Order: sequence, then structure tokens, then C-alpha cells
Amino acid sequence: MAALFRTNCVQSLRKGLALLSSKETMMCRRIAMTPKCYDISNETKPVKRKWVSYGFSQENEAEDRHALHQTMFVCVTIVMVVGFTIMAYLPDVRGKDWAQREAYLQLRYREENGLPPIDPNLIDPSKITLPTEEELVDVEIII
Repeated sequence: MAALFRTNCVQSLRKGLALLSSKETMMCRRIAMTPKCYDISNETKPVKRKWVSYGFSQENEAEDRHALHQTMFVCVTIVMVVGFTIMAYLPDVRGKDWAQREAYLQLRYREENGLPPIDPNLIDPSKITLPTEEELVDVEIII
């Protein structure tokens, strides 16, 4: 079995070398003491490299590769890097920073003047109308 494997490897090596060099036009194989020779001079063709397209061009490999690299550069560099940089440095559109700063200023003002942090009568109680007990009898109150 090992001898058969070795002869197969030698044959594959000879076939590969025959395709690369044009000097050797006869290729022989020797299995079980019967030599058999083939004339491979008319079978030698230039080996074309296999190429799988990236989907930009089916005919031209250089154009396909260039379009891939250009698209990836635009997508990754310009859109992601520049886009995230712009988003990181945008101003605060919701006003969160202003509201927090205003809250700290109000708390400091109330502490300095001896007022409670939150006024219990923020809205005047005389302006609020609450429902009576009779109106709340059938209403379920969830606390």
C-alpha cells in the first residue's frame, strides 16, 4: 500500500513538473513493471490562476480587487471612523447637561438660603381640585 502511495505521489509530482516546464515532452508511468509513456507536448497549456470574484466585476480581477478595496475604505474609514467622531462631538441636543447643571445651581442656592431642597408646596394647594370621597367609591386605587 505504501509503495502504491509513493508511486502516486511521484506521478503527481511529474505531472506538475511537466506542466511547468516545456522541455519534457514525454511522461512515463511505471506500475507493475509495465512502462507506459504519454506524449504531453500538445497537452501543455499555460496554467491560469483560479480566481473567485468578490462580486464587483466578473471579467477583470484587477478591477474587482480595486473596487473591493475602494468600497471597504469608504465604508470603514469614512463612514464609521468619521461618522462616530462627528457623533461623539455633537452638542447636547436633549439639554441633559444644561438640566443637570441647573439642578446643581438650584440645590446650592437653596442650601445657602436655608430652604428645603424640594419645596413641598411647589404648586399652590388652593389651585388643585381633588375628587370627593363619593366619586372615589367605585374606583380601584393602586398604590
